[in-house]
Amino acid sequence: MAEKTTGEMQATLGLTGLTMNAMALIAPGAFLWLTFAPQATEGATTPSMWIGIVFALLLCLATAVCYAEMAKLYPGTGSSYYFAEQSFLNHEKAWPYARLAKFIVGWGSHLYYWIYPGVMVGVIGVISGYLVGTLWPNFMSASNPGPMFMGLIAIIFAFVVSYIAHRGVVGSTAVNIGINVIQISALLVFTVIALGYRINHPPGSVAFQFDPQTSAAFSCEFATTKTMVSGVSTDTTVRAADGTPQCAVDAAGKPVPYHVSYPEYDTTTTPPTFISHPSAGSVIRMHNFGWMFAQACVAILILVGFESVTSMGGEAKNAKRDVPIAVITSLLVQGCFCYLFEYFAANYFLNSGYPMSFAGASAAPIGDMMTMVGDALFGAGRGRIFMLIEAATVFLALIGTTLSCINTGARVTYAMGKDKELPDSMGALHSRNLTPHKAIWTLAIISAVIGCITVAVFFGDGGAPSDASIAALPHGFWSSFGYTTHDKMAALPNTFLTTTLASNFGTFLLYMLSCITCIVCYHNHPNFKFVRHLAIPVFGLLANLACMVFYLVGPFMGFGTKMEPLLALGVALVWAIYGGIYFMRVGKKHGKTTLVENRAQQAS
Repeated sequence: MAEKTTGEMQATLGLTGLTMNAMALIAPGAFLWLTFAPQATEGATTPSMWIGIVFALLLCLATAVCYAEMAKLYPGTGSSYYFAEQSFLNHEKAWPYARLAKFIVGWGSHLYYWIYPGVMVGVIGVISGYLVGTLWPNFMSASNPGPMFMGLIAIIFAFVVSYIAHRGVVGSTAVNIGINVIQISALLVFTVIALGYRINHPPGSVAFQFDPQTSAAFSCEFATTKTMVSGVSTDTTVRAADGTPQCAVDAAGKPVPYHVSYPEYDTTTTPPTFISHPSAGSVIRMHNFGWMFAQACVAILILVGFESVTSMGGEAKNAKRDVPIAVITSLLVQGCFCYLFEYFAANYFLNSGYPMSFAGASAAPIGDMMTMVGDALFGAGRGRIFMLIEAATVFLALIGTTLSCINTGARVTYAMGKDKELPDSMGALHSRNLTPHKAIWTLAIISAVIGCITVAVFFGDGGAPSDASIAALPHGFWSSFGYTTHDKMAALPNTFLTTTLASNFGTFLLYMLSCITCIVCYHNHPNFKFVRHLAIPVFGLLANLACMVFYLVGPFMGFGTKMEPLLALGVALVWAIYGGIYFMRVGKKHGKTTLVENRAQQAS
């Protein structure tokens, strides 16, 4: 017999295992690499990238406190879905709303938990394309990999990672512990080297500039020639037959060295385009309140995951003690320490040789930066080796974060299936592994589909490559199918940003509902504390609500792009309407009422 619908998961996880599972989902190594690109395409808001992360971090810390406090009272499997049921059932007046509350929270959480793994496998496809293009440039462009190739990789990894999740949480935890150690160490190395590069290359000093077409760094000025592009005379880089840019030479025939600068804006464009931060203070400055919000709405993707351990209460040895500690610790270590240092270094590194526009048009801007700083530290040509080593750790981190999210999402789905709020099969455990295997494999299929959507127009909207870059792509089904012209791709939504924002909207919705649940949970409770159980949850509620509202009004105020957030809102609206219909159908099928009529029977 392959499954069982009764029985319980095994309690095998201690504090270290719980913390490492959450840290694997937050994964600073993976997210610095993958999220810098969509943040760089957010138009004029890019100078506020670092402070946007700080705001998102404060929002998450407030929500993390709510999860930790609820886990002290109600350890179990199902995370916020389970918390919502128990909080309302154990409330003197709110208990009739228990079923409605837990369904809204559970259904809303699936907007996050079912889209997020798809975004992750899509990004695995992107980094795979970047690495293949680096190693075999005649087959694939590293900066602009082929959508068909990236989609194939996304499908493969959706099922590979799901298989690991299917085998059991103990094996998953062992994988996550190793991945965390490797990825944090590797990204801190990059952080130190990137800071050293900026400090040791003051304005006017000889440095490197990056060539996106060959994904290589050069220490010389490029030779240019005048060509007509769209009827306008433009300086175009002179290239050899293999595409390598040619160095400009002086009167003596020697290459002209490249001298770096750190201008804030390119004033020759309309409107002026942000290039780099002229000082360390510029990196951490807000610049504009609306810009901060726009960046925070993207940056939330890099911080989610701390709540994942609350879905593993049924597998924790001492859930009431360890789960709350793991929630807070994972976010503090990854968010406050790793991310703020890493993002500061990456933003401070930006310069005239690698401006923000290059980051927005690249599949892996952090990989580009690694190539440059590696050349500077280890010698010309060796930066690519350094980047490949670092990329291997990022690849592992992406597997870890996808694995952790599938484990979390499947357990929330399992909890709803057990309650017959989703199909009964979702509430089944595998007889040997004791994992919710039906939920896991369902999520594998969903992730594969969303992964393909994520990479379909990865370079749409603000990330559209130039016509010259498209023409330079290696021709073939795997390498260039799906690329049209710059104008056509710029008119299409960036599918990576769209799926990211859809997942993020689900996150804001879930976190807002969880803050409300925490308030209900401790209302009139003997352990009520004003700061932890009212002030912090109210701040979290308002911050999450503000980000959700910003999705609607921000684009019309000139903050960020318009197509992607509005599409994300459309996805959320469709999901909400379908959820309402499904809730009524399930209630009718199983004879459930919207409001609980028998408190004792519901609790049993």
